[in-house]
Amino acid sequence: MTNWAILSGIEANLTAYEAVLEDIKRQVPKVTELYILGDVINASVDSEKVVRRIRYPRIGELVPQVCKGWWEEQVMMLHGFVPDLEPNPLVEKYGIATAKSLWDNISKETVSWISNLHFAFMEFDCLLLHGSSLSVLEEITPESSPLLLLDRIGRSNANRLFCGRSGQTFRYQIKDGSLNSHVLTLDGEGTSQTFKTSDRLAIGVGNVGGTPNQATYTIYSPNTDIVQFRTVRYGKSKGFGKG
Repeated sequence: MTNWAILSGIEANLTAYEAVLEDIKRQVPKVTELYILGDVINASVDSEKVVRRIRYPRIGELVPQVCKGWWEEQVMMLHGFVPDLEPNPLVEKYGIATAKSLWDNISKETVSWISNLHFAFMEFDCLLLHGSSLSVLEEITPESSPLLLLDRIGRSNANRLFCGRSGQTFRYQIKDGSLNSHVLTLDGEGTSQTFKTSDRLAIGVGNVGGTPNQATYTIYSPNTDIVQFRTVRYGKSKGFGKG
């Protein structure tokens, strides 16, 4: 039986990542695939330690499959691999000093590794990525509109979308049915459209490193379509549990 562990948002927190790896090893049935949906790094000097740990797993450990996240995209912008945006998202959110730290603390070797990461993974009818099918920077949350969700999932012909940008664990389900849209133009003429919807699901996979002493991640079985949210407490308040 296939079982996936799906992580996001390690954010240079090696202690949190190690705690999650230990929790993954305890799972029954056994986890067979490990996906990391971006934000492996941040502007910290500890980013390189996490990258090395991911790139060179120990004997017997799963080899992580990693895609780009928000932080990796900022590295790509700084080094000219992708067009810069105005205003710059990194400077706007964290300031110019953080942008300089990101430049200084990420090695050329790691920049090269990041540049070769995938945007997303498509497995069975599941799309796994950081933001959305439109952009690494876009955030899907439980408050996102049903039409937006249908568009983002439908772009890849997937039925299940796993995302990490929000840092939350959530299930957002759209049942079989239809959505009606009515547009009224300035001259008073109206047009209506009906969108048929199949059963679609967006899953927020959690955040490993952003909250001190507490990591969240997701386990998914493609065979049974069962989603399980895991909470791992480490440091002073150790423990494991379902989300």
